[in-house]
Amino acid sequence: MKDILIITNYFPPETGAASNRIFHLASGLKDEGFNISVLTPLPNYPYGKVFKEYKGKFNKSSNENGITIHRLWIFASNSKNKLLRLLAMLSYSFSLVWYFIWNKVPKTVIVQSPPLIVAFTCMLFLKSKKRKLILNVSDLWPLAGYELGVFKKNSGYRLLEKIEKHNYKKADLILGQSEEILNHVTALFPDKETFLYRNYPDFETSSNEFKEPESPKIKLVYAGLLGIAQGIHKLCQELNYENIEFHIYGAGAEKEKIEAFITKNDNLPIFYHGEVTRQQLHNELLKYDITIIPLLNRIYGSIPSKIFEYAKLGLPMLYFGGGEGESLIKNYRLGWVAESGNYPELNKQIQILKKEDFSQELKMHILNVSTDVFNFKSQLNQLKEIL
Repeated sequence: MKDILIITNYFPPETGAASNRIFHLASGLKDEGFNISVLTPLPNYPYGKVFKEYKGKFNKSSNENGITIHRLWIFASNSKNKLLRLLAMLSYSFSLVWYFIWNKVPKTVIVQSPPLIVAFTCMLFLKSKKRKLILNVSDLWPLAGYELGVFKKNSGYRLLEKIEKHNYKKADLILGQSEEILNHVTALFPDKETFLYRNYPDFETSSNEFKEPESPKIKLVYAGLLGIAQGIHKLCQELNYENIEFHIYGAGAEKEKIEAFITKNDNLPIFYHGEVTRQQLHNELLKYDITIIPLLNRIYGSIPSKIFEYAKLGLPMLYFGGGEGESLIKNYRLGWVAESGNYPELNKQIQILKKEDFSQELKMHILNVSTDVFNFKSQLNQLKEIL
């Protein structure tokens, strides 16, 4: 049985796409006969505080569903202060180095990136000719940070670019969640071995679960992180509510602003339902006509995992983010698109939608695409051949 160590910043009980992605990878490889262990911080995302049940602990190891999980100390923070965020990443990097010194590390290691500095720590301290380092790249940092307005192209940005290139250079294999990521990597290192590893989910669904929403208005839903990149607060301000209800699930930096907006505009059909478990969310989403997947700015290389999650539910999508994600929606007929950042076009698209557009036939088509194309087990079988 081959040993594989996965190093990640996010893992359950934390919620969100990053946590789900690594959990499915770890569980899938374990089911294929690999002996999987995970290194991750004490749970703290997205609140920036270590979860109550882990407070006061320096580290904690456990075996959960056949996976050995080592949770390491971190100075948790989700502050907007860049120095505090940097300190949080450095603290986890310190914990990783301490772990590497005192523990045996398997010959095959999968490292999640970003964060760049955590990945850099792993590439620097674990690189050896006898060890295979696999870098799982879900977003292109620092480029994504620049497009989000987090960074300016100054000396700090150039330093992050050097760290990024170092990580790619030292990796034996790079997994990328989009073609754009792989194109970016091979433009820098043409001979680098790469593998397209999409963020496909792994859970069971049934067409019998489809429900017919009772409201005469179109029931539009957003579920996920309420962060700056998603721009849900601005979306609340810009939407035309003439023929829609807007329902929101999730938590994040914009939560309080969204709640304040709803309170101030109680005449608008906006409903905030808070944060629920993933299983609860799947059941809730089936009540709605269509989901919206927005990005405040088009981010090169990024594809929201929601596309694959919602396809698995047979849920029609309205995509408002541009890039490779938009191409997936169009090519596989998963719903509708509007130009990223163009709110008049978004409202125009919403106004021409009718209840009958969200037919059982469309939902079955989307579900079939998920089964035939966005297939987690098929992708995993390809991956295990090169591990």
